[in-house]
Amino acid sequence: MISMAREQRLAEVFVEIADSLIDDFDVLDLLQRLSARCVELLDVSAAGILLADPQGELQVIAASDEHTRLLELFARQYDQGPCVECFRSGAARTNIDLRRPESAADWPHFTPRAHEIGFRATHAIPLRLRDRVVGALNLFQRTERRLGGDEIALAQALADVATITILQQRTLEQSHVENTQLNTALTSRILVEQVKGVLAERWDTSVDEAFAAFRSYARSHHLRLTELARRVVDGTFDTGVIPAPDTTNATS
Repeated sequence: MISMAREQRLAEVFVEIADSLIDDFDVLDLLQRLSARCVELLDVSAAGILLADPQGELQVIAASDEHTRLLELFARQYDQGPCVECFRSGAARTNIDLRRPESAADWPHFTPRAHEIGFRATHAIPLRLRDRVVGALNLFQRTERRLGGDEIALAQALADVATITILQQRTLEQSHVENTQLNTALTSRILVEQVKGVLAERWDTSVDEAFAAFRSYARSHHLRLTELARRVVDGTFDTGVIPAPDTTNATS
């Protein structure tokens, strides 16, 4: 059962998301926050949001950490894994024990990689509106705890919010606008990935730390992540003004 404290936090999260849905909202930043909220509310180890590109292949658009991103990229590369099957069928795949022989047999490339990262279980929730599936929410756990029915319903609700965020209600029936939104989001993610790598190398930090510093600067200066990333990539923005992350207290 979902506790009263979690119910209150859930209400706060949905208010936070609703307040973000202004005319010119930052899709990447909102989905990044949503992936982090999935970890918080569902007590899982990691979460990622994947979208289908125009060719129908899944691409990572947001993730709670870089290990999740790498795992999902690996799963997509070999065209296998619970998330891929969830996207194709439109049905959720939950409480999958990755230590069972059946998992290794079904996904021989995906499962060993999951073990290497330390994940014991995974869940795949469709990003679905009516009969249209645009992607999937992937959840990973390092513990044996199973998600209950209420938690799975909550995961689907969060996935539904992600879907509506991506498609935007006012253009749900306009397929050409919808495809443009998806392409724009995927292109924006590529730009941000490039900047994360540049900053991580410059500061000699992890990509997570580099992204946190980049995102913090963008938000404090009321800049969209895509806008700032594009200026960095085309050389019209001096990244020296972004404060480097403080790693003095980081543990090895």
